[in-house]
Order: sequence, then structure tokens, then C-alpha cells
Amino acid sequence: MKQVVQNYKSGELALLDVPAPGCRPGGVLVRSAYSLISTGTELMKVSEAGMSMLGKARSRPDQVAKVAQSVATNGMSATYRKVMNRLDSYTPLGYSLCGVVEEVGAGIDEVAVGDLVSCAGNEHALHAELNWVPKNLYAPVPDGLAPRHAAFGTVGAIALQGVRQGEPQLGEVALVVGLGLIGQLVAQLLTASGARVVGVDPDPVRCELAVGLGAAACGAPGSPTVENAVAELTGGHGVDQVYLAAGGGSNEPVELAARLSRDRGRVVDIGKCRLDLPWNAYYEKELDVRFSRSYGPGRYDPEYELQGRDYPIGYVRWTERRNLACFLDLVARGRVDVEPLVSHTADFADAVETYRSMNDGGLKAVAVLFRYPGRPEEAPDRRPAPPQVAVPPVPRGAAPAPARRVAGAPVRLAFAGAGNYATSMLLPHLSGRDGVELSTVVTTTALSAANARRKFGFAHATTDLDAVLGDPAVDAVFVVTRHSSHAELTRKALLAGKAVFVEKPLALTEEELTEVLAAVEESGNDRLQVGFNRRFAPLLREAAQRFGPLTGSANLRYLVNAGRLEHGSWYLRHGTEGSRFAGEGGHFIDTASHLLGADPVSVYAVTTPGTGDLQVVLRYPGGSTATLSYLTTGPSAFPKETLDLVADGRALRLDDFVRASVYGRKRWVSSRLPKARDKGQRAELDAFLRAVRTGGPMPVSLESLVATTTATLAVPTALATGAPVTLAEAR
Repeated sequence: MKQVVQNYKSGELALLDVPAPGCRPGGVLVRSAYSLISTGTELMKVSEAGMSMLGKARSRPDQVAKVAQSVATNGMSATYRKVMNRLDSYTPLGYSLCGVVEEVGAGIDEVAVGDLVSCAGNEHALHAELNWVPKNLYAPVPDGLAPRHAAFGTVGAIALQGVRQGEPQLGEVALVVGLGLIGQLVAQLLTASGARVVGVDPDPVRCELAVGLGAAACGAPGSPTVENAVAELTGGHGVDQVYLAAGGGSNEPVELAARLSRDRGRVVDIGKCRLDLPWNAYYEKELDVRFSRSYGPGRYDPEYELQGRDYPIGYVRWTERRNLACFLDLVARGRVDVEPLVSHTADFADAVETYRSMNDGGLKAVAVLFRYPGRPEEAPDRRPAPPQVAVPPVPRGAAPAPARRVAGAPVRLAFAGAGNYATSMLLPHLSGRDGVELSTVVTTTALSAANARRKFGFAHATTDLDAVLGDPAVDAVFVVTRHSSHAELTRKALLAGKAVFVEKPLALTEEELTEVLAAVEESGNDRLQVGFNRRFAPLLREAAQRFGPLTGSANLRYLVNAGRLEHGSWYLRHGTEGSRFAGEGGHFIDTASHLLGADPVSVYAVTTPGTGDLQVVLRYPGGSTATLSYLTTGPSAFPKETLDLVADGRALRLDDFVRASVYGRKRWVSSRLPKARDKGQRAELDAFLRAVRTGGPMPVSLESLVATTTATLAVPTALATGAPVTLAEAR
């Protein structure tokens, strides 16, 4: 196999053919998919190897002291031979990678051949095609996490351990000195923990990158940008923590830490920088100086790293391996984004040239990856297939797509509105997608249209909706404006012959719903989808599939912990935008109807006076019922949505779209690793685009959309009368 090695005496770098390691008990043999170059630690080694012997001695005074001790003990001649032998040997490089388990050693039962794992260790996660990795130095990669991102596991664990040493609290302000690879990850982790971050680095490109990833402000050491940001964010008191992630021989980082820290602040050393602490400055503020030891507890303990003896979680909460797994989970859930840090990806065959280019300054990078032959993206994935996001079955009978669509042509989309929901939940799934062309964005203000055009790549931006509706090249219109305009814009788009995706609600009154249906009848165009995305959520679909079809009546309970609205929320404009439940309730009624396989036939509702809390009872054909608790008084820490379905001696439980379970003859529980909440927006868009492209039925029948909207609008009537309202009467 091939492996990157270096001769520390001559500085030579080579990609050598070396024997493949065997698989020993207590570990796994891993075939590398991607390995990460540590642009700090590894480049320091490469740079030191190119120095003269005197330069090497100056850069490593700790090793010089060991040599002096050896001379005193063993004599000059023996020590010289020992030192020269060690220097004139090939040493490995690398300590962070992701790969596929090729063989499992005795005593390992939590992973299997074909599993994807992230590996750590400067003796076990090397830049090599194969590595043997002991149990406590690897962690399974969460489903859906790309191998190239999982290769960041080790450096992520180092950054995470540093943040843990700083003990950040919500609302605190932290200073990160050095915005290389570790510093960038520290800044993101701090932001994810609720702290505000000011970054320091002489490189303006790295400063810009950190700000783009969530830092409040960044600038060069001693710049007014840094000083002013710290003063503004802390009220002049100074930062709560300083994280030293810089390298080099300058003492400026520790001096800057003292100057910008608050009284009794914390200073955490993560990088390898000079630490001549200015005594007066640190004493007067009584600064708490802490060190972060690499990946966390277990590092440098051979019983932990080599023999696999874990520390009890009750005594050591975060070990090397737990830090590694935690970081992977954060990346998988989108709390940390490593992709913007990747400056370059090189084939493993070009490893030597890549190192030389980095060392010479030709390649300036934050993170560089090596990709290996036969990695999972190129070879069949031998891991168990994750649950598939399938387009749900839709009823037949929808009108065919307009005949003017050319087979194979991209679906051309126009957006009416580009607010928060459109830009955060819809457009990210559409921008850059094959077979989709973002034609025109329409907003009420020119600047918002221009911003959407720039960010998502619309071909045109305008404030003239009529011009868009009259454009024969536009296939579908997305209506994502304020609730009060949904029905009217949908009506116009249907009359113009466009397929329409309207974000919920479809209508705020029965009169508006009647007008939409009149447009369908007048135009013969029923190509309509409302943004009821929860029925498309992958986790809910998998749970429903495992639950199986209903054969008798069912009982469903849906608890929505909606929470209180912030002051000034436009949801409070009941006179123009309708009630909050009118805007949101359709989501939950549609989900219940989807699971019960029918549309509701009656609605009953009660409210708790003075709170806005609602209890809505829906009755379905065959005796099934759904109870929807829509609460605004629950604690914010409690999950937003929990759902239970009981029928035919079985039970389904959904916990906030991150975990699900089914109880029957056998019990099924989804992965216990927390995942990002996927409430089905992407799968819903997949289904809608497929219908527009192929001319097939819309993902949800028009009859179902109308029934859900009618049930939502019937709630105020049920509250007013104190009696159940049949939907036939509500219509």
C-alpha cells in the first residue's frame, strides 16, 4: 500500500510502498476515503525537517534537553548514533481521516465490515491507504454525513476539547486568537454554544471566512476592529474567554489575551504558541490560564488508546472518543459547517507535491484533503442503506401538464416573495439543482428582489408579478408572501395557467377558498400544491411504513408546543393576517389526515381562557379521531411537536422529527443519535417538481387540500358555538 512519509534529517517527503498493516484484536482495519492535512501541526513538522541541525535544535529545545540527558547517561558516541538513527528514519504524517472498515478485530462488536468511521491518532490515522485503528480512536459516522466532512473528526475533537476547557456560557463573549483550521472550528463551536465570537488573525481572508461562519467581528491583532468589537459586545468589561489557537514564536497572543480579558477571565491554550505570561497583567486580573490536551481525556494514556479501556462516563463525561463522536454529530446536524474550510482537495497520488506547494507558500489553505482511490463516492457503498426519502403516492386524475413543456427542458420557476421561509427552507433546496431554472423573483421592494437574485441565482428580479404571470416560459409559481395575499396570488397564477406551490395557508376565509376553487373551475387548471410538508418528512414516512396500514379505527394525539410570539410578530396582526392557528394549523391537520388515510368529517374545539391554548378534536370516517393540542404556554425547552398514533394493537411515536418508534409484535426505534430535524421540505419539493416536469398528479390531491383548509377554517366556528361542526356545513 501507499503511505506518506518524511525523513526528518534530510527533509525528504515521499509516497512509499509499505506493507499493509494487519488487523489486530481490539481494533479495526480501515481503508481510507479522505484524510485531512493539519495545516498547523503537519506543516510545522515539514518546515522543521527542512531546517539545518542548528535550526532543528532551536525549534525543539525540549528534545535538546533529552539529548543532553542522554549524553550524561550514555556518553556522546552512543547518544550521537541514537539521535542520527532516529533523525535519518522515515516518520509518518497525518492524524485525522475517514474510511471504510475493511476488517474487524477480535473484541469489536459495535461496527461491521463496510461501516464508515472517523479515525484519530498520529500513529493510527495516518495518510495511508490502510490503517489499523484501536477501539477508542474511531467513531461511527452518522448517516448522511459526507466522508470528506467526517475526515475533520480529529481536528474537530481538538477544537471541541479546547472549547470545553473554556466552559463558555450562553451570552458570553469569546476571543479566538488565530483563525487557522483549529481556530475556525473553535469559533463555530463557540457560536453553536451560544457565545459571541471576536476573531483575531493577520490574514484578512481568514477573518472574512470566520465572519461568514458566524463570528461577530474579526480583524488583525491590535486593529481598531477587534478593540471596538470587544468594547461594544462586552460593555467595556472585556471578553469572558480567550482561546489561543495561534502558532509561532511571538508573545503577542498572550499579551493580547491579557489586555482584552475581563477581570477573572479564562485563557485557554490550544495551539503551540509562545507563553511568556506578563505577570502583572495576569496577576492584576487574576486570569485563569488553562491548557487543552489535544482530543481530550484519554490522550497519551496507552491503556485507553491502545488497550481500549474506557473511562466511566459518570467520572469522565467527555473522552477522546466521545469528543470525536460529538463533533461528528454536530457536523451531521448542521451546527458546524466544515465545507467552507476546505481550500483544496488533492488526489492521494499527488500528496508529495501538495505538501511542497503548501510549504513553499504556493498553496495557501485552511484545510486540505487527500482523496483516496475507491472511496465511497466512487465505489458501491457497503454501509446499510439509510432510509430513503420517497415521493409519496398521489391519487390519479389530475389534469395533465401544459402541452407546451418540452421534454427534457428545465423546469422554470418564479417566486412571488423572498422572505425568511423562502430563503431558508425552499430556495436552498432549489438553487443549483439540476433540471431546475430559477427564472424570476418578484418582491414588493427592488432591493429584496436583487438580494434574492444575487444569493440564489435567479435570472431576473422584478416587482411586476403580472409580467411574470404573462411569461410563457415560466412553468410554476411559488407563492411565499404574507398570508393575507396567498389566495389572491394563487388565484391569479392558476388563471394564468401556471402550476402553483403556495405556502400554507391556502386561504384565510371561506370566501377566499371559494375564489381559489372558482379559478380552478374557470381555467381548468388544478395544478396546485400547498406547503404541507410534514407528511413528506423522511422519519415520519419510515415510521408510518413500519407501523403498517390501518385496518380499524385509530386514535391520534398531536401536541404542538408552539410557544409565545415575540412582540411585534406579524402573526399578531389578526385583522389582516388571520389568527396564528389559521396560518399554522393546516400543517398539523394535514399530517393527521395523512396518517389516518382520510379527510376529517367534523371539528370540535375548546380554548383555555386568556392563554390562546387550543384543543381541537377531529373526527374521521370509520370512527378514527385526532386530538390536536396547540399550546402557547409550554416551556421553550420542551420539544415543539410530539405525536402518538394508536390503532390495531400497535402504537407509533414521533418526537419532534428527530426520533420515532413503533410498538407492535416487534419494537422499532430510529437511531438514537440526534439528527437535524427534517420536516419534509426537500422531499415535498421533489414531488412537486416531478409532477410539473412529468405532467403527473400533484403530490396531494386538491380534495385533500380543500378538506384540510376547510377544517382549519372551521375551528373559530366550533369555538364560537361550543359544538362540533361538520365540514359539509362549514363549506
